[in-house]
Amino acid sequence: MLKNLITTDWKDVLQDEFNQAYVENLESFLEDEYNNKTIFPKKEEIFSALNHTSFNDTKVVILGQDPYHGDNQAHGLSFSVLPGTKLPPSLVNIFKELADDCQINMPSTGDLTPWAKQGVLLLNTVLTVEKSKAHSHKNKGWENFTNDIIKSLNNKKNPIIFVLWGKPAQQKKKLIDQEKHIIIEAPHPSPLSAYRGFFGSKPFSNINLSLEKIGQTPIDWSLS
Repeated sequence: MLKNLITTDWKDVLQDEFNQAYVENLESFLEDEYNNKTIFPKKEEIFSALNHTSFNDTKVVILGQDPYHGDNQAHGLSFSVLPGTKLPPSLVNIFKELADDCQINMPSTGDLTPWAKQGVLLLNTVLTVEKSKAHSHKNKGWENFTNDIIKSLNNKKNPIIFVLWGKPAQQKKKLIDQEKHIIIEAPHPSPLSAYRGFFGSKPFSNINLSLEKIGQTPIDWSLS
């Protein structure tokens, strides 16, 4: 069962969602997919975002779409790739903006786990994908599930910073109380849209300024 892959307080937070009928259908679909095709990330890494960043510890959410669909890339954190993997174009652009925004060297690794361990929930809206087939697990139930994650965070008393890059992520604004929480948005960092306003948007310094304003510890973005 999917919920047994979660090791943090998210298991209790999402308990009611796991009892929904669509989750049973999603689990049957995934069992068949993992048994018969190459699916990313590995089954045990589906909930890496929730396992690295507990509900209680989440301060920032960076919302992606679905996992990378190439070999040795996806490991359950949005925009992140496994160590030693060539950086995908969107991540290259994220790092270019990071270097310019925070005056730090371009990271040499695409593994964003250190961000996750500091309270940055690196969440995709769809958590699995078939090899070489982007969006192949769209509309199978994941969107409902990750919407519930966002709704759960929306109900937290303390403000959360939601980072929404691109229109699909920005469609989630309707789930967020904008009077309580902070939204930072820009075009998607992909090569198709990064020059339309992602570059120069200074998301990382803006996140840290927002965290300081609400009395939270800033994120060390360096990945050194």
